[in-house]
Amino acid sequence: MNTELYRDIAPYEGQDVLDAVGRIKAYPKFLSNMAEVLYSGNIIKTKWKSHQMKEMIPPLLDQVSSYDDFQRLITAGVFLPTIERNSMRKFTFSGQHHLDRHTPYLFISNHRDIVLDCALLDYALIKSNMPICEMAIGDNLLVNQFTTDMFKLNGGITVKRNLPLREQYSESLRLSRYFVESIKEEKKSIWVAQKSGRSKDGIDKTNPAIIKMLYLSYKSSGISFSDLIKAVNIVPVAISYQYDPNDINKGREEVSKKLHGTYKKKKYEDLVNMLRGLRRYKGDVHIHFGKVLKGDYDNAAQVAEEIDRQIYIGYHLHDTNYYAYDLLQGPTRFTEKYESLNTKHFLSRYKGLTDELRNLVLRSYANPVVMQLEALGM
Repeated sequence: MNTELYRDIAPYEGQDVLDAVGRIKAYPKFLSNMAEVLYSGNIIKTKWKSHQMKEMIPPLLDQVSSYDDFQRLITAGVFLPTIERNSMRKFTFSGQHHLDRHTPYLFISNHRDIVLDCALLDYALIKSNMPICEMAIGDNLLVNQFTTDMFKLNGGITVKRNLPLREQYSESLRLSRYFVESIKEEKKSIWVAQKSGRSKDGIDKTNPAIIKMLYLSYKSSGISFSDLIKAVNIVPVAISYQYDPNDINKGREEVSKKLHGTYKKKKYEDLVNMLRGLRRYKGDVHIHFGKVLKGDYDNAAQVAEEIDRQIYIGYHLHDTNYYAYDLLQGPTRFTEKYESLNTKHFLSRYKGLTDELRNLVLRSYANPVVMQLEALGM
């Protein structure tokens, strides 16, 4: 694999890692910003933790010579355990027995949070003694050099968006080659969301275009579509949050699309949503690894259908999901599933919203139940 062909979109390697670490160490607000992200809302604790980080982080950065080092020492070593303690009741995972540490995978998951989906997947892999993965992210998140460095030091693959049609096609070809060559030749795992943009309504559907993209640059090579799918070892991954910190914002976006046919994001809106997702309470969070797709598939739609089926079955449904389902569908089916949920407190989150917005948000919690029941034929 000629890595120079992909240098602008690939995670940092070699000297680029060292240069990025140097920029981060020189960035005057790095540690205070990280403390603010992790301990927002507690000024005294933020200042105290910022002081602690000034002692703890720089020696760790001195040990970083690859994005693998950065993820293990900094992201999974400091940031994610802190996020877990401060904004989750517990973090759990299952299905890791389906994986072999010597096999590279293409992880395709539902998409609920801008950065935590993949970060927590990597966290689960590390806890399972598995190699970490690279992650595909849109260049709309790379708003400055600092965020670019942070993403690429965490294994970020840049997906270029909003290109002219001809450039978009050639870039898709290059991304296709990068994905397949990384998995087949470099033996590196990659994560990609099942569709562009987070799910706003709790309905997780894989966009077949992502699967078609994989085969795009290999049509003329002689390998069949089915054989290529087997070669990249697709593993569906289901990510389940008890509470979504951005649920109301997502609902507002859906309402705007209904009213105006479109939604225009404000400047830095993705960054604000990203920070909200990191900071605010998520309750119980669970990741489930499905089984590798090894069947014979004729087209991308069939692959997408199997990914969806495994994600739906793999949901770890929470009391919030069951309660929202009963509230919208009928009051008696799953009452035992949310006996310990403070339903008044849950609904108080949506006090003051219009009925339409409130129902949209509640449907985002109820829809995973609907999809799992359908997948199980219940």
